[in-house]
Amino acid sequence: MTHASHDTDAGRFGSFGGCFVPEVLRPALEEIAEAWERYGDDADFREELAHYGRTYVGRPTPLFEATNLTEHLGGARIFVKLEGLAHTGAHKINNALGQALLAKRMGKTRVIAETGAGQHGVATATAAAALGLECEVFMGAVDARRQVPNRFWMECMGATVRQVHEGTATLKDAVNAAMRHWTERIEDTHYLLGSALGPHPYPTMVRTFQAVIGRELREQLAERGVDRPHTIVACVGGGSNAIGVFHEFVGDADVRLVGVEAGGRGTGRGDNAVRMSGDGRPGIVQAYRSLFLLDDDGQVLPTHSVSAGLDYPGIGPELAHLGTTGRIDFASATDDETLAAVRLLAQKEGILPALESAHAVAHATKLAPDLTHDDALVVNLSGRGDKDLFIMAEALDRDAWRAFLRDELARMDADDEANA
Repeated sequence: MTHASHDTDAGRFGSFGGCFVPEVLRPALEEIAEAWERYGDDADFREELAHYGRTYVGRPTPLFEATNLTEHLGGARIFVKLEGLAHTGAHKINNALGQALLAKRMGKTRVIAETGAGQHGVATATAAAALGLECEVFMGAVDARRQVPNRFWMECMGATVRQVHEGTATLKDAVNAAMRHWTERIEDTHYLLGSALGPHPYPTMVRTFQAVIGRELREQLAERGVDRPHTIVACVGGGSNAIGVFHEFVGDADVRLVGVEAGGRGTGRGDNAVRMSGDGRPGIVQAYRSLFLLDDDGQVLPTHSVSAGLDYPGIGPELAHLGTTGRIDFASATDDETLAAVRLLAQKEGILPALESAHAVAHATKLAPDLTHDDALVVNLSGRGDKDLFIMAEALDRDAWRAFLRDELARMDADDEANA
């Protein structure tokens, strides 16, 4: 869905944001906006969400001082916000539970979602199971193939996973499919969008649910005697983890905020997902205005990243605004740099980051040596790497992984023959 039938001034971040949807979806967006206005600041709603955060998600997530990595790199004290220790293994559960609770208050009985790396899909399936909602998740066929563990977990929790084969069969195509489906089931269905993008009120709503990360971080740093960090680094696909940790500090002009995009396998078109620090152009795609990777005719370009969650051609409108105005700096990390960062953090601290999060780790390793030990450098580790086993094992130890899979297939075939 790339065309607008109507535009409002709501949800604007400078020249970005807005609500560009066909008329068939306008009532649904208005219903969500009204519900968000009603419940967003409602004390009972906020307490219920906080209760789930404490008793189900595991908030607050730890802030870990990575002393081994600090000693290895020299320079800044490195802190890691461990969102991967939240229930389901990533920050995505913060937003999924918030929107699922909102959906129940709206009288919806089912939720749908898009997913790339699968973490949002797992979080949505989890929230739906906990709250008694039907769940359907749209996932690009390419991502479904490379994220088998998360697809399996979604189905275990009762969600229906719809593989999308159109286009590049990745995240943007999953979003398109989910939005098309939504037009057929508006009355009983809430589209639980996973990142801080899309039409108003999603960018504001998702950012609000994820802002708990930054609030916790400020308190945890203060407990360590750190008045404010020198730099905060987060990976950026659509941008929910980044805006979640950055939002608390946007008003602190002396805190540097750095978003790290997917540098992929190179600088050529289709080889990366670098929007802010690359060739992003203003456009309207999937019902919002932001910066996207577009060709000269305004068509969305293919993207590539070793991490399915960063393999997206656009960026949330608030991040686009903060980037173009200079409040947030943007950089990128290549696939190879990302895989090296996975190995480094695992070996130095015993922490296995998600491939998305490892982009932030990779760039932080470049920043730290140029700072002093009086400077605190925070990496928002948005998720853990369990979900990436198939990708990491192939990339980091291909021969051993192939031998394991071959042996497992032989064992399964032998079992089948024995039980025939």
